[in-house]
Amino acid sequence: MEYQIAANALAGKVILVTGAGDGIGRQAALSYAQHGATVILLGRTVKKLEGVYDEIEAAGGPQPAIIPLDMLGATRQHYIDMADTIEQQFGRLDGVLHNAGLLGVLSPFDQIEEKAYDEVMQVNVKATFLMTQAIMALIQKSEDGRIVFTSSTVGHSGRAFWGTYAISKFATEGMMQVLADELSNTTVKVNAINPGGTRTKMRASAFPAEDANNLKTPLDIMPLYLYLMAPEGKDVNGQCIDAQPK
Repeated sequence: MEYQIAANALAGKVILVTGAGDGIGRQAALSYAQHGATVILLGRTVKKLEGVYDEIEAAGGPQPAIIPLDMLGATRQHYIDMADTIEQQFGRLDGVLHNAGLLGVLSPFDQIEEKAYDEVMQVNVKATFLMTQAIMALIQKSEDGRIVFTSSTVGHSGRAFWGTYAISKFATEGMMQVLADELSNTTVKVNAINPGGTRTKMRASAFPAEDANNLKTPLDIMPLYLYLMAPEGKDVNGQCIDAQPK
């Protein structure tokens, strides 16, 4: 399917992107800004976020904002404070792309270490849950609110050695479906994207022997990321869509 949107489709919208420092999050932030959105860059490495901030400004995009936050250590109160800051600064929030994630360690099921499991579940599931709870009132004020989660191929179909990451993505898809159903009669649309194999650091750590040149870049898969945030995608709800359908 071709995901076409107007050049200024996101003008006037305020969109929060987690894990905005590099990879898919960085590209999504740049692409959203290019289509007119004011982007809130959330991540744990301020220097990387500042780099993305500067790129958006250099390209003439709306002035972005930076929220440094380590989702591994953040508490419920951090997300409540974050939502308050967004409301004070912007008055509203039109979209959130839950992109930040931890891969953890690929290992046989019986060798998954509890600490590694807890860390992946903390970032990929609990932090996403707490953040979504905190911004719910804010995003429901939007005339066209969007919540987009990030899944994975192993979030549809479990695969050997992907234990913790796969479990976290099954949970993510479940969370998306519950929320989409609850909000089905509102102006907020909730979906998930499975980016597929993409040229990122996370992919390289999972498949060190793979030739990255054979993979799509984050830019290649942006049409779907833009479509689900734009007015053109308003009829899509409760779906997990593959950015690279087989």
